Amino acid sequence: MRIVVCDFFQKNYCYETTQPVGKNFHPEFTPHLNPQQMLEMGVFGGKYITDCQNEFPKEWFINAKLSPFKKNPSLNFFGVDASLSLAEWQKKGWIYAEDPRGWFQWYCRYYMGRRIEAEDARQIKRWKAMQRHWWAVANNCLPGNFACRPRQRQALLHWAYDSRRI
Repeated sequence: MRIVVCDFFQKNYCYETTQPVGKNFHPEFTPHLNPQQMLEMGVFGGKYITDCQNEFPKEWFINAKLSPFKKNPSLNFFGVDASLSLAEWQKKGWIYAEDPRGWFQWYCRYYMGRRIEAEDARQIKRWKAMQRHWWAVANNCLPGNFACRPRQRQALLHWAYDSRRI
């Protein structure tokens, strides 16, 4: 399927989906949560993809915690800000030109079936690197204590890890 994107960051950007929605992920990429679940739990202060809802399934946004005008960390599942600014992401070289919003935009498009071999490998490598935070929470927090390391837990949630499993 051909997708045409027209939002604040991209005008007439097109991509093809080659895989079924939510299927055929790289074997090393096993996120705990899908984009809809993440949006419903509360990520990125609700501001992340408020202007590009037409690109993704409407059901993703029915119960999403969104803040259309500015980031609101109280909407995050753990109630804390755990994000760097987009300017900081750009400065660190984490932004791929076709996904100007960063990792979560890549994940949403990957989930929808888009595949870009080199970029997929780069983003999956970054996703796997977040496991160090999983182990930090697991080694320092009692099971079910969501007040323990909330920024680290929120950061994990931004990367589709569900630290409620710890």
